[in-house]
Amino acid sequence: MAVSRRNFAKNAVATIGSLGLSSFTGANQFTDQQKMKVVCVGGHPDDPETGCGGTLAKLIAAGCDVTIIYLTTGEAGIVGVSHKDAAATRKAEAEAACKILNAKPIFAGQVDGDTLVNTEWIKKLSELIANEKPSVVFTHWPIDSHKDHQAASFLTIQAWMRANKKFDLYFFEVCSGSQTTGFRPDTYIDISDVQHLKKKAVYCHTSQDPDAIYSSKDCNHAMMEKFRGIEMNVNAAEAFVKMEGASGLQNMMNK
Repeated sequence: MAVSRRNFAKNAVATIGSLGLSSFTGANQFTDQQKMKVVCVGGHPDDPETGCGGTLAKLIAAGCDVTIIYLTTGEAGIVGVSHKDAAATRKAEAEAACKILNAKPIFAGQVDGDTLVNTEWIKKLSELIANEKPSVVFTHWPIDSHKDHQAASFLTIQAWMRANKKFDLYFFEVCSGSQTTGFRPDTYIDISDVQHLKKKAVYCHTSQDPDAIYSSKDCNHAMMEKFRGIEMNVNAAEAFVKMEGASGLQNMMNK
């Protein structure tokens, strides 16, 4: 029987939920025609890595192609540094992080702190996502304190709708409690065996004080990973909310 993109997604990554990916050996297990494609849309460099870097690492290890779309290049993210210089620094950091994860980076071209949700950008992001032909897309939780995160989320939701819901859409959390609020996950991914890769990718973003990302009281991702792990009885996990219910990713990966 011919292997469709959707059937492959259901069968090849069958254990990423509570079972992990121990039965898969890596990208050379699958042909280029079979590979499931995954896209992650983040507001700034470091958001995809902190929000779902472990899950992306697991998907890549399972043989999936992963593209990270950064809505902005983090121009306003380094105090006392010009937008031009900050963008150059943060782009290089994102590229280094993607190299660790073995993901492909795309920089959409919006401006940090001045993001737009309009018809032009809905069309542009929809095209960027459609070009990747993803089976699964991750993005920010729309109820987030940072407006750039909201913009990334709303644009991705519009892309999902305009694609007639052809891909599964999942929301991730960052700095829960201080940035992501009202988050009630329905999908958990065990990242215990790739937690070191996630942390290494996050630590590429040296301009953003990665120690604070992992240990500050306002943004304690180490604690978040441990807490989500406790919820699914593993050492470390990432949690998600699926658009329109909890079936997709977890069921795909438990068949």
